[in-house]
Amino acid sequence: MADSPRPDGIYVHPQALCESSTIGAGTRVWAFAHILPRAVLGADCNVCDHVFIENAVVIGNRVTIKSGVQLWDGLRVGDDVFIGPNATFSNDKYPRSKHYQAAQPTHIDRGASIGSGAVVLPGIRIGTEAMVGAGAIVTRDVPARAIVSGNPARITGYVDTPRTDAQNRGDASVGDAGPPVALTSVRGVTRHRLTRVEDLRGALTAGEFPRDIPFEPKRYFIVSEVPGKEVRGEHAHRKCKQFLVCIRGSVSVVVDDGAKAEEIELSQSHHGLYIPPMTWAVQYRYSPDAMLLVFASDYYDAADYVRDYEEFRALVAG
Repeated sequence: MADSPRPDGIYVHPQALCESSTIGAGTRVWAFAHILPRAVLGADCNVCDHVFIENAVVIGNRVTIKSGVQLWDGLRVGDDVFIGPNATFSNDKYPRSKHYQAAQPTHIDRGASIGSGAVVLPGIRIGTEAMVGAGAIVTRDVPARAIVSGNPARITGYVDTPRTDAQNRGDASVGDAGPPVALTSVRGVTRHRLTRVEDLRGALTAGEFPRDIPFEPKRYFIVSEVPGKEVRGEHAHRKCKQFLVCIRGSVSVVVDDGAKAEEIELSQSHHGLYIPPMTWAVQYRYSPDAMLLVFASDYYDAADYVRDYEEFRALVAG
């Protein structure tokens, strides 16, 4: 391959070794990079110094791969991904010298960012627009738009998702002083204050259907005993409506309508959250004693779930 710009804008530095002929227009390969013959790179990628790309690697468009990165067989990289300096990927959980096995596939979905020095174990999926912090050790899948850090990597937040909690309520309407129903920044999602009565005998919380909770439920379920590191939800419903009440402890709920997202802490048994259909929802930050009660407008139907974030985004856009 030529060592100067071609009509399609591909540039390979004279001291790079690019054996692949499957390189998209506008891609740049800098000094001392080595790309093997069967690797596939999309358009407008930037492959920095001292990068190695093995044969069974597929890289999308507009991907940046910073210096000191090795991409091994089985890696699939989506469009608009950033891979920071010296990030490390592996494709064999139990490597042995001279023992060869089929590579375990690792997927980095569209728009994700991998921080400098991060380590990603084989068989992992990094979700759409997720961010992996510098030096993180990723041992399990990272949900779409999640921010993870540490060893092992744990979710610390979600990208472009303001948090509303007991300390940062944003406005008086969220708490007990305002109206019983308050809008959020996410389409159709509302926060509700239910009836609570306290006296010497204790406290009583009550809600009426559909006066306080905006549908008549056909099903309920309770989530409890969730380890603090675990994430639940990660889906939308096509038709089913839900109403969430944390009856003990606390949990954070991330709601996303495809355009805006918000993280809302539920920590009072008389505060509820209404989630309409076609809203992506995630629950995490469970306290050790958390117990989450969920009312659903419909009976369980596996076909009602949308579990892929990219599919969800496409559906709400359409």
